[in-house]
Amino acid sequence: MPDWHYAQKSAGEELCQLSFYAVKKREGDREIEFRITVREYVERPAGQHSRFFAEADQQVNRGTAPILPCGWGTSELEALAGCTQMIRQFPFEE
Repeated sequence: MPDWHYAQKSAGEELCQLSFYAVKKREGDREIEFRITVREYVERPAGQHSRFFAEADQQVNRGTAPILPCGWGTSELEALAGCTQMIRQFPFEE
């Protein structure tokens, strides 16, 4: 267990470590950069099945039904891959 985990006193604090990534999506002649934050929680947040959560900084599918790309997983890679899959799946639509 990494040392930072010991800083959490109770599960309700939801202490997490943050990792940052960026990915570019090309649509036509445009390039849109998404910044993704992955949270690694000491313990799974209440009601969740995983300790890793990834979330993009901007929505996709804005013109139809806006959605913020995200992903949960049992590893950082799984959560990140879920988030990037949503970025690829939906158009950006300004």
